[in-house]
Amino acid sequence: MRIKNIQLFLGMEIKNLLDPKIKNDVIGRINRLTSATQRRWGVMEVAQMLAHLQARFAVAFGTDHLKGNFFIRLVAPLIKGMLYNDKPYKKNLATDKTFKISDHREFAKEKEGLISMINNFYVETLRKDPHPYFGKLTPEQWGKASWKHIDHHLRQFGV
Repeated sequence: MRIKNIQLFLGMEIKNLLDPKIKNDVIGRINRLTSATQRRWGVMEVAQMLAHLQARFAVAFGTDHLKGNFFIRLVAPLIKGMLYNDKPYKKNLATDKTFKISDHREFAKEKEGLISMINNFYVETLRKDPHPYFGKLTPEQWGKASWKHIDHHLRQFGV
C-alpha cells in the first residue's frame, strides 16, 4: 500500500486554526508559495486558490451570506461531519459555484488578504449565527474545518 493511501485509510491529524502555533505554521506554508507555484491537481491557479480560501473565511466571519440551494440544504446535514473529521478531502472535489474563482487574480494582493484573514481568525470574529448550509458550528468545528480546507489547498500546491 502506498503512503498516501495509508493516510486516506488511517485518516490525518486535524489541527485547529484557532491555535496560534497552527496559524503560524499555515502562514509559513503560504509564504513558501510564489506566483509561479504550480498546482498538482485541479484547475485553479495559485492566486485564484488564495482568493477561494478568502471567500470561505468571509462565510466563517459572517461577512458573506450564502444563499445556497435546495439540494445543498438537503444534503448538508449528512456531510457536515466531513468538514472537520480526520479524513482528508479528496483531490478534485466539486466546488460550490459560489466559491469558484475563474478570473485573473493578483498573487501578492490575494496572499496578503488571506494572511490577514488568518491572523484575524479568533473565536470572537467567527459568525454567531448558524452556517447557511451546515447550521450551528462550534468554534472548534470552525477551527478544524478551516484548517482542513486550507491544508487541502496548500497540499494541492505542494506546500
